[in-house]
Amino acid sequence: MKSEDQLTEIAASLARIARSLEALAPEAPDVAPTLGSEDAYHWDGDAGFLMAVPKVARVPLGMLKGIDAVQDILLKNTEQFARGHGANNALLWGARGMGKSSLVKAIHGDITAREGFERLVLIEIAREDLETLPALMRLIGKETARFIVFCDDLSFDSGETSYKSLKTILDGGLEGRPDNVLFYATSNRRHLMPRDMIENERSTAINPGEAVEEKVSLSDRFGLWLGFHNCDQPTFLSMVQAYADHYGLGLDEETLRARAIEWSATRGARSGRVAIQLVRTLAGEMGKAV
Repeated sequence: MKSEDQLTEIAASLARIARSLEALAPEAPDVAPTLGSEDAYHWDGDAGFLMAVPKVARVPLGMLKGIDAVQDILLKNTEQFARGHGANNALLWGARGMGKSSLVKAIHGDITAREGFERLVLIEIAREDLETLPALMRLIGKETARFIVFCDDLSFDSGETSYKSLKTILDGGLEGRPDNVLFYATSNRRHLMPRDMIENERSTAINPGEAVEEKVSLSDRFGLWLGFHNCDQPTFLSMVQAYADHYGLGLDEETLRARAIEWSATRGARSGRVAIQLVRTLAGEMGKAV
């Protein structure tokens, strides 16, 4: 009898422990509907659902200066896609702060504000969630809307293998990319891999040529390669002027020009990012919000 009492007491203790652990465990998140009324979402790869972005941080398309050629190409490609026509995945690569991600968001906003297109949804995916990209594709491939899946600052370091998931989705996999999905990415690297990583493959692989080809072939999956390069002073000044006009700073041209040249010299760079940083500083000095 004593043994039975001990077993009963142990069972009761285990039940209390189980209830305590259940109370401590975090509640499962409420999974939002696959697609709501918003036109922008962030993909949560761990939870496997889309989180709505009520307000996208972007600037009007007309404010982007110095990138007219690539802007026209990407806009035309996106318009074709939003009409249900053929279009290519796009890799926007090049100099920092020259408007790569701003262009993607601005074009999306421009098209959604106009008529004559199918519903166009922008989905941002973090580089760390690329391995869950197949799950996202299966989820949105069943929808009637058209989607741009956007990955900002895409690059891969030595030892990473998530680029293989992306290669399969973009071109070559059994399922492939759904017809209603495009993939846009920005990167500072044209081939998405650091040069030392490519050189290391050449020096250590049994067949260096094949090893390097396997690494850099990811960029070949993008039908559009759009290069962004450092701008000259006149272009930088036009960027500053455009931002200043948009936010109504009201500075005279000579004062704004002098401050812009001084600002770029102290920063050692000219780009759209440097321009907006100057305008924020000027607005603050004038007691205005940007």
